[in-house]
This record gives sequence, C-alpha cells and structure tokens, in this order.
Amino acid sequence: MKEYVFDFYDRTSLKSYNLDKTMQYQLNLLDSLDVFTRKHCENVASLTCRICEYLHCNRGFTEYCTICAYLHDIGKMFIPPEILQKPAKLTDEEYEIMKTHTTLGYEMCMKDEKLRLYAAGPWYHHEALNGTGYPRGLTKKDIPYEGQIIRVADEYDAIVSKRQYKSHVGISDTLKILIENTKPSQDDSKSHALSKIAENARYGKNNPIIVKTLFKVVIDDIEYEIYCTLNYLKDLKDEIKRYKEIEKYRLKMEKSKSDKKKNYYLEGIKALLKSPETLDNYQHLYEEYKNAYQTRKAIIDNLYHEIKVIKTLRV
Repeated sequence: MKEYVFDFYDRTSLKSYNLDKTMQYQLNLLDSLDVFTRKHCENVASLTCRICEYLHCNRGFTEYCTICAYLHDIGKMFIPPEILQKPAKLTDEEYEIMKTHTTLGYEMCMKDEKLRLYAAGPWYHHEALNGTGYPRGLTKKDIPYEGQIIRVADEYDAIVSKRQYKSHVGISDTLKILIENTKPSQDDSKSHALSKIAENARYGKNNPIIVKTLFKVVIDDIEYEIYCTLNYLKDLKDEIKRYKEIEKYRLKMEKSKSDKKKNYYLEGIKALLKSPETLDNYQHLYEEYKNAYQTRKAIIDNLYHEIKVIKTLRV
C-alpha cells in the first residue's frame, strides 16, 4: 500500500496551488456562512480538487473548479436560519426558498468582479444531466464540466453528512468517528452514499465518468485511513509489548524469595514505567491499551469491508 500525503478533507490542501490574495478573498467569504455550511463547502471543494486530479485535469482548471466548489453554497448566507438549519424535513414552501440559494449565490458572484469568474459553482451545482435539476432544469449539453463535477462532490458529502459520517477532518477526529462507525447501523454509511450516487448516474442525473472517479477518490481515502490506523496499531503494539515486560517482571518479583532479587525486578519495572504510570495503576492502563488495539483492529476490518462493498457498485 502506497503512502499518502494528500488529505482531501484538509482545508489547507490548496496551498499547493500557491493561491494569491484575490483567491484568498473568495475563500474568506466562507466565514459568512454557518459552521455546518462552511464545513460542507470545504469538504466539497476538497473532493472536487481530488476528482479533478484523478481526471487528469490541468492545474488551471483544477484550481478554478475547486474555487467554484468552495463558493457553490455561498448563496445560503441569504437563506433564513430557521430554514437553513431546520433539523426536520422542509415543507414544500421552505424547500422552494432553499432552492433559491443557487440563484442568490450566482447573482452575488456576478455583482462582484472578484467572484464573477467563479459564478458557475453556485449556478450549476444542482443541475442534473437529464434536466430534472434546478434552478433552470438544464440538460447535459448546457451544463459545464465544472458544474457536473461539483454536483457529484456536493451530493456525496450531503449524503454522508446526514449520517454524521465524516472522513479526514483530521486524523484524530477521523479515528474517533470511525470508532462510532463500527456500530452495525452506521458501517455502510459511506457505501450507501456511493450507491445513491451510482443510482443517480444510471437515471442520467450524474456524469458516470465523474461518479466512477469519485469511487476511486473515496477508496483512496479509505486506504489512507487504513494506513494511518495501521501506524497507530504499531504504536499500540509497542506499548503492549512494554507492558508485557512489566507484567513479567512483576510476576518474577512476587515469586522471588530474596529482597535482592525483588529489588532487582522492581528496578526493572521502574525503568519500563512512563510518567504518570505506577506499579499500582499500570495494569489498568495495560488493559486499556489491549482494548484499544482490538478496537482499531476491528476498524481496519470494517474499512477493508467497506472497500469491497464500494468495488461491487456499478454505474
């Protein structure tokens, strides 16, 4: 398995493109959005960037498309909070108001010369190739490639977000979320999202080439999770090995009849203990490390299973 250095949910990933001050202006607009919408925009932009790289798009288009993706939901800053953040299903009237974020975002971009170039993000990301999308019901011939890419990235992140599943928001956060996703009710959240997108491709809403590329990106990302977790497993194994040595010395110390030998093994134990470990609490910590190892091992098994499920999906 190859080593990965690109974290596709890292908001700083675009630094590789040496973004200038003008582009930073567009990205800083995300601070006007609520935290959930802002995070979604960052996720969609990062997914879009990866999809473009897998499609072998040139650097200029990748950068352009990624900025469009960052701004795709900028119109939601004009949607009333009681609708935007409503936990329950929207009414028909509320949904119609929500849909206006595409037009509002487009108009906002067109009025600002620094944003005008990226108006395609808000304008096209909810259009479907078969004409069932909005705001204009365009078909494939009228939807630019950047709009087709952003739609797939947006749809995927929206589905997994509904299941409280996020991948690569940072290694530690990812591991915490993965622990939760060992529960049977959540194991297939990612593959379910991909299945839904594959279904839309079959119905003609999404570009099948882009959907297949997304599958590669997600599998690549899961392999990164496996790689990181395996590294953590190695650290856990080293700690467990140390605790085994302590346990071995403790048992020998308890069996020793002479004070000299008892002190010898006690000194060995002290040399192996790390602050704040003590002879009284190390066994509890030892059990915690063993449990942590088994938990992470189960996570890896689930991740490999998830890859198998994704590979069975057909577009």
